[in-house]
Amino acid sequence: MTKTLTSGNPAKLIFLFTIPLLIGNLFQQFYNMADTLIVGRTLGVEALAAVGCTGGLMFFILGFVIGFTAGLAIITAQRFGAGRKRAVRRSFAVCILLSAAATVLLTAVSVVFARPVLELLQTPPEILDAAHSYIIIIFWGIGAAMLFNLLSNVIRALGDSRTPLYFLVLACVLNIALDLALILRFGMGPAGAAVATVVSQLVSGLLCTIYVFRKFPMLRLTRADWNMSRRYLWAHIRLALPMGFQASIIAIGAILVQFALNRLGAQAVAAFSAAQKIDMVATLPMMSFGIAMATYVAQNYGARNPLRIRQGVLQCSLMSVGFSIAVAVVNIIWGPELIRLFVGTGEREVVRLAQTYLNINASMYWVLALLFVFRYTLQGLGQSVVPTFAGVMELAMRAFAAIILARYLGFAGASMASPAAWIGSCVPLAIAYFFTRKRLAQSTKQPFPPCSGEERESIRQAA
Repeated sequence: MTKTLTSGNPAKLIFLFTIPLLIGNLFQQFYNMADTLIVGRTLGVEALAAVGCTGGLMFFILGFVIGFTAGLAIITAQRFGAGRKRAVRRSFAVCILLSAAATVLLTAVSVVFARPVLELLQTPPEILDAAHSYIIIIFWGIGAAMLFNLLSNVIRALGDSRTPLYFLVLACVLNIALDLALILRFGMGPAGAAVATVVSQLVSGLLCTIYVFRKFPMLRLTRADWNMSRRYLWAHIRLALPMGFQASIIAIGAILVQFALNRLGAQAVAAFSAAQKIDMVATLPMMSFGIAMATYVAQNYGARNPLRIRQGVLQCSLMSVGFSIAVAVVNIIWGPELIRLFVGTGEREVVRLAQTYLNINASMYWVLALLFVFRYTLQGLGQSVVPTFAGVMELAMRAFAAIILARYLGFAGASMASPAAWIGSCVPLAIAYFFTRKRLAQSTKQPFPPCSGEERESIRQAA
């Protein structure tokens, strides 16, 4: 059911909205984590490296999917916050059309260029075939990822962050079961892990589809909802494309780091892969607070509540930084035990390298916490230029780490890529937010979000 975030205590609303997001993001990470854990423990370090070395390339495509659909849903959330029911339906229709087009294009490009890119990245020959067999199946399943991310983002845009969680839990259990069956029983290797991931995402996407059309009358489209102007399409594209490209820009930096790691050998790749999985789980609280802020800010922006936006940013920043300190302590103290879950007890060098990564990254989690709050706040306000520039800064800093730091400091230099990127990105985002905050007090005088004459008519008719 729909839920408005435009009234009530901001901290309480954001926290309660974040909890299902956090749990849901945690289970979503279990897709790839289950692959890594089962592959690493049953097939060995080389198979783990084969799955791990595709991480940057996979995020380049799937990161675009996540950012693109999130951008589309922000427009939907703004319309919902403004109480414009017909505009919500029209926004949903645009989301479907643009997502379908993006799925066709991304699938065609990624499937064709997957192996050439792996070769260009100098993937070690002993893991090249296994890495390709894994990533090509993931790319054929882009449609499943697009379906789930679009519908879950739209559901959250209407204030429901719990339902996508339920579907993710079920899909995660299915993913683990399929991993065990396809890898251990049928001997499919890394390819079996990829099949399990795609099937699980498809199931969660189909469940979202059924739920949307049964429980959200507001999203039941009519023929008139598919009639949309160029301006209405552009209102979605202008935010969704930069958010998608921003994620892909970040992924390019990750690919450059992967290139540097490949030159350090399979042990370095395996250590980075295992540590990165732990790191991704550790940063989920910060990311979840950020995602919650996108919906909170978008709804209050649509409802013309600038004071609530400022209150929400301050309170969310305090909560997110607090979580970042707690998980940093866990990773630094208990990191070796967590790493051995992926590589076993005999890989001492892999554990040592992975702990180096965790120590460096955990010390800067507080910067990442603020980065997510500022980035998603600006995106919730409909801004795309500064967040995209911040993504370019992330790319520049990751490239610096991959080209310079990794060359002179080895694995430790490559491990500095993320903290350097966080600092480079957080600075312009923070500056942009504080300048934007000064203008929020006057924003109630502006006719936002922008709408066409047809939409203004629908506002007057909306119940």
